[in-house]
Amino acid sequence: MTWLKRGVTLFFFIVIPVLLFNMIKNVEWQEVKDALQSYSLPTLLAGAGITLVSYLVFSSYDLLGRYYTGHKLKVTQVLPTAFVCYAFNLNLGAWVGGIALRYRLYSRLGLSVATVTRVLSISLLANWVGYMILAGSVFSLRLMELPENWAIGTTTLQLIGFALLAVSLAYLLACRFSSKRTWKWRDHEIELPSLRLALMQATLGAVNWSLMAALIYMLLPEEAFFPSILGILMVSSIAGVVTHIPAGLGVLEAVFLALLQHQIPAGTLLAALIGYRAIYFLFPLSIALIMYLVIEKRAKTLRKQAGTDEPDPQGAESSDDVARLRTQDQRA
Repeated sequence: MTWLKRGVTLFFFIVIPVLLFNMIKNVEWQEVKDALQSYSLPTLLAGAGITLVSYLVFSSYDLLGRYYTGHKLKVTQVLPTAFVCYAFNLNLGAWVGGIALRYRLYSRLGLSVATVTRVLSISLLANWVGYMILAGSVFSLRLMELPENWAIGTTTLQLIGFALLAVSLAYLLACRFSSKRTWKWRDHEIELPSLRLALMQATLGAVNWSLMAALIYMLLPEEAFFPSILGILMVSSIAGVVTHIPAGLGVLEAVFLALLQHQIPAGTLLAALIGYRAIYFLFPLSIALIMYLVIEKRAKTLRKQAGTDEPDPQGAESSDDVARLRTQDQRA
């Protein structure tokens, strides 16, 4: 199985740059510039609004984790922390933002490693269960308008869609009917959520992916077909995960150009994707950098309070967490 994973990764690393180069070498860059300059202020503000709502939904994954674990951090702490983690995740990769930064920030706010792991598991499931339901629906219903020479790919995508729906349905049924509710992974214990929580995961995940596609759709000409934009985003996201390229840089563009340039001029399409990256990736990252410094400062205050045995108004989980924070402060 390992050799297959490495083979697929190598395949994408070779194919994506070659495909992207072949597609953009004949692009009229003046067309790209003109398309970028054509975006009006109301359009850009609407894009920023969609991004804001999307990141709020994104961050709400961790509120599900708060409900799931029962930890005592305030909502006003969870949302900014999750926002920072997701902004870093999208721009720098899952290992940096999704995992390392989340453990660092939540641990400094008083959560145990086991609790952070459970929050992370709920967040990941929310993202990918929503993905599977949405992608499964688009693929199985053949809503994507693929190029004519991709006719066989339509059937393949439809079968993949059925498989994704089957997996997501199996997860929901397990949450409702499974008698075994707890699994152990290394030193961590993972408990199957309730059906209600699983449905909330699926809903938030699907809404967030839809908002991401809506931003790209808004930046494209009127002839764009939203289900196709959504489906192509789903395909490009998986390609980005397989290649482990931060922000899917180049992968997103290659997939969109390959599957959509038969409908929309390459220059116009590239302009929309550049605008999408600026609004959805770089703009939130600039805010997240500032918020990160604020969170670190608040966490430092928390550790000082723990070191002086003052009451913990910020939500440390227990006296053990206070002792752990005191040890961290002494080491620092």
